[in-house]
Amino acid sequence: MSLDPEKEIIDTWNINNRINLYMLEAIPADALNDLSASKGRKVAEQFAHLHNVRLMWLKASAPELMEGLDKVEKEVAVDKKLLSQSLKESGKAMEALFKKAVKEGKIKGFKPHVTAFLGYILAHESHHRGQIALALKQSGHTLDKKIAYGIWEWGVR
Repeated sequence: MSLDPEKEIIDTWNINNRINLYMLEAIPADALNDLSASKGRKVAEQFAHLHNVRLMWLKASAPELMEGLDKVEKEVAVDKKLLSQSLKESGKAMEALFKKAVKEGKIKGFKPHVTAFLGYILAHESHHRGQIALALKQSGHTLDKKIAYGIWEWGVR
């Protein structure tokens, strides 16, 4: 039995956000400074980037939903509690954006439609989860198998 489209979009977004938090929680604080062999962002900076890109979209699409949200600068990104709280808060704001967008039938500044935006933002965040896992592995902090498989258990997250 299918849910209504708004509920399915919101549920999918929230599962994605819980998976990010599940992964973050499993990473030891000392591994947040890990960097992949190809350089780029440190693990903590990857999580901050997820939050910051959400803010970018909120600013462009529904600035009224940004109240109380602040960018996570890379100098403070290594604070695991800050990362977790920021992802929770921006996750809620994105949920509100999706609710608004479903009612209006669009995401301001994005084409073609709301479901495509969901796919876009999930692809972006999944890409960075992969980069995080690779940086951890290359730095000797491989994710526990339970976590590595757990990020794919969308039916239980």
